[in-house]
Amino acid sequence: MDPIHGFMSTSNISHNTNLMIAAAAATTTTTSSSSSSSGGSATNQLSRYENQKRRDWNTFGQYLRNHRPPLSLSRCSGAHVLEFLRYLDQFGKTKVHMQICPFFGHPNPPAPCTCPLRQAWGSLDALIGRLRAAFEENGGSPETNPFGARAVRLYLREVRDSQAKARGISYEKKKRKRPPQAPLPPPHQPVISNSPNLQ
Repeated sequence: MDPIHGFMSTSNISHNTNLMIAAAAATTTTTSSSSSSSGGSATNQLSRYENQKRRDWNTFGQYLRNHRPPLSLSRCSGAHVLEFLRYLDQFGKTKVHMQICPFFGHPNPPAPCTCPLRQAWGSLDALIGRLRAAFEENGGSPETNPFGARAVRLYLREVRDSQAKARGISYEKKKRKRPPQAPLPPPHQPVISNSPNLQ
């Protein structure tokens, strides 16, 4: 059985939540417009990041409310976060080649294939970062933050590595070049006098 369909058959999420989460997933990496007040004051406008973070937080809250049985935020664990991330995969737009695919490891395949679409690692990583911040901004403790759970970090690392191999791309961070440092001045040399010592 396809893993996506298998997951959908076991997760008790309502159709309305599917549509709502699909819309949120489609806009995970898109530009969000900020609402301004009638006076047009810049201080009343939310940044793209803040708008997206608020939308992600509302989406996750709706996911918890429509879960069967419903979940409160205080009972949410890393396992529920993983369930949420796997659920979002069905709305992904990134082609991830299977090992049996002839284009496995090719960054620019020359023809289409039937491999599944997934959420890109970068999108999931950014999503978790926003939800982790939103959890603490809404009164959650850093020690109990489910978005910072070790299982979530390991899952993201696994997704990154598997997608890098499947797509033939590297996610290694580029090392920043340090600015050249000015050479140090030579150490102070004592002045030696050539005059004879007087007794």
